[in-house]
Amino acid sequence: MKKIISLFFFFSFFFAVHAQHANFNSQRNWSLHKKELQIGIGATQFNGDLGGAEGIGRDYSLKDIDWPSTGLAAWVGYRQRFHPYFATTSSLCVFNLKGDDQYSEDPARFNRNLHFKSFAIEIQQRLEFIFAANEKFGSTFNLPGHYSKKNRSQQYYVFGGLGLCYFNPRAQNEQGEWVNLRPLRTENQEKPYSPITLTMPFGFGFRMGVSKMWRVGIELSYVKTFTDYMDDVSTVYADPNDILFSNDPDAAYLANPVENNSSYAPGQKRGDPDQKDAYYHMNVIITRNLTYKDYGRQRTKLKLKALGKYKV
Repeated sequence: MKKIISLFFFFSFFFAVHAQHANFNSQRNWSLHKKELQIGIGATQFNGDLGGAEGIGRDYSLKDIDWPSTGLAAWVGYRQRFHPYFATTSSLCVFNLKGDDQYSEDPARFNRNLHFKSFAIEIQQRLEFIFAANEKFGSTFNLPGHYSKKNRSQQYYVFGGLGLCYFNPRAQNEQGEWVNLRPLRTENQEKPYSPITLTMPFGFGFRMGVSKMWRVGIELSYVKTFTDYMDDVSTVYADPNDILFSNDPDAAYLANPVENNSSYAPGQKRGDPDQKDAYYHMNVIITRNLTYKDYGRQRTKLKLKALGKYKV
């Protein structure tokens, strides 16, 4: 993770220096895209107690990604650019998360034999810092007596923010039916955990223009949560004789599907309560410019200025 962060800051510095020679966000360029609608689709990865790669769990690490448990996400957002360097985005994301010990290469997690999937909905409000950009509009110079330039519309940015996420972990019972886990209190909780958690997303992205009104880009984000129950696993195995199970016959099995093994007996470690759950997003984002009137007005002003006929 430290290497990834170091590389990220290196490239941020490189592009920031490069941007000084790339017509960085002049008023006549960035103001043409102040309001935008964004639609995205992508993949998700869960980073918590279940699943994972070889060896012990690595909290907040890309090395512990469980590729067979990749989920899908759909995303819509409204972006408001209020400064050459800054924008804010309000978004809604619908996605699913998965985790399954059967895909883990670690023997202890594999033998634990727990799994889950969860439908999730998240709203976010984030702040975006555009640290490098190349934004030129050649049509502005396509006037009599002037040379023409090609359009350029590229942005590199980082972002962070706050959000709220609803989740609902489920697992398959012995009959193969999917059952909601939260009501079962599989770790002898006095009351069910909250299905809503505060989130902190941060990440980086790149976008480029494909026309005057459309952009396409890629975003990578890491989302930290403040719950350890997105996968219904956190502390230790409960005693089925004392557990606050409902009368649901699936409760004991879903709490501990392993029989006659002292490593998975009541009181033994089931999860890691010291580390909260997290997840990753990788989205392809399509952006539509909503600044219709501003765009036409700005182009008219620019043409008149170039001809010397516009007065402030």
